[in-house]
Amino acid sequence: MVPVKSVMIPVEKVRTVDRDATIKSAAEQLRDRNIGSLFVTKGGEIIGIFTDTDVVRRCVAGGLDPNKATVEQVMSAPVLMIDENKTLLDANDLMAKSHVRHLGVSRSGKLVGMISVRDLVVFLTNLPRK
Repeated sequence: MVPVKSVMIPVEKVRTVDRDATIKSAAEQLRDRNIGSLFVTKGGEIIGIFTDTDVVRRCVAGGLDPNKATVEQVMSAPVLMIDENKTLLDANDLMAKSHVRHLGVSRSGKLVGMISVRDLVVFLTNLPRK
């Protein structure tokens, strides 16, 4: 089976947002980049993940003002992690079990990338057909 590291987005290419950014500005980044998540930073260190689901469930449904509320108020933390050598099936199972669509990818406990449900779908879509 294919390891997570072969499909992940390297941490250097993952988009980030400061914890103090407004939900509105972060949501605009998601829209403009056509992505579903941003790693949340504090002083350059990743402290959580902000997803389109966080916008809907914690901001909109929670009655927060996206122009005033911060990313830190609705982010998911800590980032749920999977080792880079685990398989894509392991990643899929962890996402399903945990009801998340994004996982941090780790090497020796250090964050080295991210994988999403979208990455899994793209990989499967590009498999050769019989």
